[in-house]
Amino acid sequence: MKLRMKGFVAAAVAGATIAMGSFGSAQAASGDKTVTIGWTAWSDAEFVTKLAKTLIEQRTDYKVKLKMASIGVQYQGVANGDLDAMMMAWLPDTQADYWKKVKGKVDDLGSLYTGAQLGWVVPDYVPKDQLNSIADLKKPAVKAKLDGKIQGIDPGAGLMQLSHKTMKAYDLNGDYRLVSASGAAMTAALARAERRKDWIVVTGWTPHWMFGKWHLRFLKDPKGTLGSAQHIDVLARKGFAQDDPKIASFLSNMHIPLEQLQSAMYNARKTSYKKAIKQFIADHPDEVNSWFKQS
Repeated sequence: MKLRMKGFVAAAVAGATIAMGSFGSAQAASGDKTVTIGWTAWSDAEFVTKLAKTLIEQRTDYKVKLKMASIGVQYQGVANGDLDAMMMAWLPDTQADYWKKVKGKVDDLGSLYTGAQLGWVVPDYVPKDQLNSIADLKKPAVKAKLDGKIQGIDPGAGLMQLSHKTMKAYDLNGDYRLVSASGAAMTAALARAERRKDWIVVTGWTPHWMFGKWHLRFLKDPKGTLGSAQHIDVLARKGFAQDDPKIASFLSNMHIPLEQLQSAMYNARKTSYKKAIKQFIADHPDEVNSWFKQS
C-alpha cells in the first residue's frame, strides 16, 4: 500500500537500475515464447498477475515469468524493455510521478479495472442520514458514536499522509484522533465492530478483500482531500504488441469488474490464490473467453 502513493517515488526509482540488472532482456525472451511480467506483493496485483499467467499458459504456447519488484522498478523495467509488461499502473493520480518519467517510452494497453480509490470507510449499517460525508463527523452525536477515533493504518503509508491533510481540511483535529496501526490491525478493528454492529471509521482503499467480506461504503469527500477514483492499467514495453500480438491483445482485453475482483481476493484469502484463480475461471467462462478474442 505504501508505494501506491507518489510520496515514495524517489526511493523506488533510485534503486531501479541496480534491481533491473537481474531481470535480463524481456525482449530477447519473446523469441523463445516467454513473456516476463512484473508484479508487486499486493493482493490485487497478485491475483490479476497470476490469473494472467495461468490463462496465458493454459491457452497459448507461451510461458510466463513473473518478476517481483517495487512499482518504481517495474515502471523503469518496462520503459527499458527489461520487462514485457506490468499490470498495476494506478492512474491518473496515485502513480502520476512514475508515469511522468516513462510516458512516451511505454504503451498503455488499457484498464484492468476502474473505480479504485483511497478514502475513509464505514460499515453499511451506519445510517447514511447520520453519517454519509466526512463533514458529518463534526456532528456531536456522530463523534460520540465513534468515540472520537478514526482507525488508520501504518503511519508511513501515503493514505495516512492524505488522512492527516483531511483531518486538517475538515477541522477534525480537536475532535478526533487518527490512530496509526498496521493494515491487519485496521481490519481486525473493523471485524470487531462488525460483530458488535458498532460504528467505526477506517482508512481504506479498493480493491481490498474487506469489501468482499463485508458491506462497506466510502464516506463522501466534498473537499477532495483523499483523491479521485483511479483506473489500474497494463503497461507494456514499446514493440511488445508487434512482437507478441496475441498476448498483447489478451492483456488489452482483460477487464475485471471491481466487485468480482474483491470477491476473488477474499476467496484467495480464505483458500489460496491458486484455488481462487481456478474458481474465478470456472465462474466466468464467457468473460475469460472474450479476453482471447483478437480484434
